[in-house]
Amino acid sequence: MPERSLSRRQFLSGTAALAGTLTASSLFLKAAAAPARALESGDRVPALVVGSGYGGAVTALRLTQAGIPTALVEMGRSWTTPGSDGNVFCTMLAPDGRSTWLRTRTDQPVSYFLGAPYNRSITRYTGVLDCEHFAATRVYQGRGVGGGSLVNGGMAVVPRRPYFEEILPQVDADAMYGVYFPRANAGLGTNTMDQAWYESASCYRYARVGAQQAQDAGFRTVSVPNVYSFPHLRDELAGTAPRSALAGEVIYGNNHGKQSLDKTYLAAAAATGRLSISPLHQVTAVQPAVIGSGYTVEMSQLDTAGNVIARKTVTADKVFLAAGSVGTSKLLVTMRATGRLPDLSAAVGQEWGNNGNVMVGRANHLWSPTGSLQSCIPVQGIDNWDDPGGPCFAEISPFPAGTELWISLYLAITKNPNRAAFTYNTGTGGVDLSWQPSFTAPSIAAAERVFDRINAAEGTVYRSDLFGVHKTWGDDFVYHPLGGCVLGKATDPYGRLPEYPGLYVTDGSLIPGSTGVNPFVTITALAERNIENVLANDFA
Repeated sequence: MPERSLSRRQFLSGTAALAGTLTASSLFLKAAAAPARALESGDRVPALVVGSGYGGAVTALRLTQAGIPTALVEMGRSWTTPGSDGNVFCTMLAPDGRSTWLRTRTDQPVSYFLGAPYNRSITRYTGVLDCEHFAATRVYQGRGVGGGSLVNGGMAVVPRRPYFEEILPQVDADAMYGVYFPRANAGLGTNTMDQAWYESASCYRYARVGAQQAQDAGFRTVSVPNVYSFPHLRDELAGTAPRSALAGEVIYGNNHGKQSLDKTYLAAAAATGRLSISPLHQVTAVQPAVIGSGYTVEMSQLDTAGNVIARKTVTADKVFLAAGSVGTSKLLVTMRATGRLPDLSAAVGQEWGNNGNVMVGRANHLWSPTGSLQSCIPVQGIDNWDDPGGPCFAEISPFPAGTELWISLYLAITKNPNRAAFTYNTGTGGVDLSWQPSFTAPSIAAAERVFDRINAAEGTVYRSDLFGVHKTWGDDFVYHPLGGCVLGKATDPYGRLPEYPGLYVTDGSLIPGSTGVNPFVTITALAERNIENVLANDFA
């Protein structure tokens, strides 16, 4: 499969033409991206993208639109085929094997209720949500064509500019806020909710209660855009569209309404005819090709029980690593330690953080019900980021139990300076993460500055039965893993691994541990910026 030559002038003119046509409506294709012919051992491809999350989806789209045949490899399955119940995904209240990646029991963030374990036994299957355990934390990751976009709440938040400039000072903020953030939001299908509808919608009573209580305590609250289709959500409540956000669907996937990457960026890439997708393929090694240029990539093909059914070796002229903060970092740390990519910088594996994540619940009074019907798509946040004693942005999260519980739940994103490193373990052949339980202390302190005040104003208390037995804070899991291959340190300013020309990083591992908000819009915008530079300079 020959690589098409692309001049700088061709790329720039193509980018200008695309800028006027890439809108949310043009990218939101009803048919999700589906696999073409899977890679076979011995194949050679011009470009190989490892992972189909935000960085990988952006990269695949821009490569294919530039005329470059691109192969995408994804460890999870393609979520396009309904199960026996007629749905592609299961719900949170009735999880089955589709919920969880290769476990026999679910591993939910809120894993206790009234102090009793709440997880359910399931059939081992290549489910959509992975909870990867390290010594002192668990990391949630999406598994499937579309990556994390399949399992997140869809809150599309652009970080505050001063904080973005603090975490990535080498990146031109004018270009990010003037070009790449708008481009990312258009490609993602970001939309905003009609406020008049929100104020009366029964499914957002929990959000209105949480926002009012925060305001009573003197905090500012903000409405947050989302990639879930709000017109569809309005129809769900009206009874004219099938329910998804109102049917307890989010962390195990949404059957309707969610503009996930398989329906936006990846669908647009597939529509070019230049994208092949190989689901249930896990990349195990990358190294320079022994003969000629490019890279030899080894991968294992899995069945839906997690068994290896084939091992394949392909060659790619260029390889774009987009396996996520954890996946990319683990792969590169392993390749350096085992001599496949021995010249990688010592910065690879460093500066990993959890975006300051900590979760907490509060017990409301009986006269402050949060509603038995709750939309799983969050739309409100408490903004205390300007607090010099502990910046905090807290999502007002749903607790969709199907009955009134009088519980307010929050995911706090805080400015936590602690960072960890990935290291190769020669004894186990795996990769360890040096995160320690004590590292979450700044996050808890920042969250306490918000929720202690709310409790004081409302005369309420914390729930201590949702994350363990007598455990107030959900501080041992991560929704937003970031870092490990930081831009400008492990890579050049555009994600190139300088020791190995033609090898790139294009995912959340480029961001040093924190964005101050939900990070996927930042990852998307950064990937847009980086691939534009790579196409203009590395494909001449």
